[in-house]
Amino acid sequence: MPLDLSSIRNQFPSLNRPAVFFDNPGGTQITRSSLDRINKYLLECNANHEGAFATSVASDAILHEAHQAMADFYNAASAEEIVFGANMTTLTLHISRSLSREWKPGDEIVVTRLDHDANVTPWVLAAQDHGVKVNWVDFDVEDGTLKLDQLQKALERKPRLLAVGYASNALGTINPVGKIIQMAHSAGTLVYVDAVQYAPHGLIDVQKLGCDFLVSSAYKFFGPHAGILYGKHELLEKLFAYKVRPATNELPGKFETGTQNHEGLAGVLGAVEYFEWLGREFGNEDQTLTNASGRRLALQKGMAAVHIYELEISRVLLSALRTVPGLTVFGLTDPYRLEERVATYSFRLKNIPPRKVAEKLAEQNIYVWDGNYYALNVTERLGLEDSGGMVRVGAVHYNTLEEVGQLQQALMKISA
Repeated sequence: MPLDLSSIRNQFPSLNRPAVFFDNPGGTQITRSSLDRINKYLLECNANHEGAFATSVASDAILHEAHQAMADFYNAASAEEIVFGANMTTLTLHISRSLSREWKPGDEIVVTRLDHDANVTPWVLAAQDHGVKVNWVDFDVEDGTLKLDQLQKALERKPRLLAVGYASNALGTINPVGKIIQMAHSAGTLVYVDAVQYAPHGLIDVQKLGCDFLVSSAYKFFGPHAGILYGKHELLEKLFAYKVRPATNELPGKFETGTQNHEGLAGVLGAVEYFEWLGREFGNEDQTLTNASGRRLALQKGMAAVHIYELEISRVLLSALRTVPGLTVFGLTDPYRLEERVATYSFRLKNIPPRKVAEKLAEQNIYVWDGNYYALNVTERLGLEDSGGMVRVGAVHYNTLEEVGQLQQALMKISA
């Protein structure tokens, strides 16, 4: 059944104010179920790990359930393949250090100019430390899509690693990661996928993709600030972990350095439970699904409902932006190719500095981002970095078509 926006928005206490949140690519609002989990954890079982007493035992149970919930969210084979950390950047820096221990001078890796810098610089730094060559894959500046012919040539050199994004946080492009992973594995190359921007918009299935590593951040899918890494069991098992001596050598704990943000993990569990709720409330029983059951089945249904709604709001948002005089959208703008992008759009408005546009929208309680959003290679490649980058608006499924209309009217006034 179609999403009931009134019911959905009621799940987000922060939306109960006169503001339009189109800053979602930088962080979504938190769902009530996540807040409830955080509050309940802090009040009822706030304790450190592996104690003999009741609150510690209860705390460990919540942490275990959070790992299992994210295993279901990613469709990982086991909760042991789920590693929590402070954020995607910190996790990537950690894993890059572990992986690069095995690199040798003369080895090569591949990164792309379409990626967030958190999936670029950690690998570049590791390569510099070990005398490894970095090969870059460009994107088409006309439509924002990755140049797969360049990628194929880079993979012919048998690189040790390919770091690639699932979806661009700057241009909204969804990369064909399934195809890309097959290409890389044919060359014997490991693949590290940044799914931060994709996670709130589409179903992730690491087993179907076959990726070696995949990472996202819960504050981008309606939870708290926390990063969640998937890694294939055999890879995590053999990788060296930088940790203190008393820490466990077992998975996933050997990569979860120090005391974790326990209430944050509880909040991640609540965010996954929100997607389950979406599946129960709005999932279509007649849709073709896999052999999933339980939480994974509910997640599939929930994400399918989100996808259908977001295709519509993406179409309306693109159409609205293209009516504004002097506004240039970067990336895919073909309305027949919306399946190849998320509802994240970056643009320039005439010769008005992006920061000024964002400030004028903020005066009307419309929240958007400006600058490079850490996708520095994108704004540099487009020749926009020195002039302030771009304005970015991003819709998720709690945004309304009426809010798109408000944005359109506000931009019309700024453009006039």
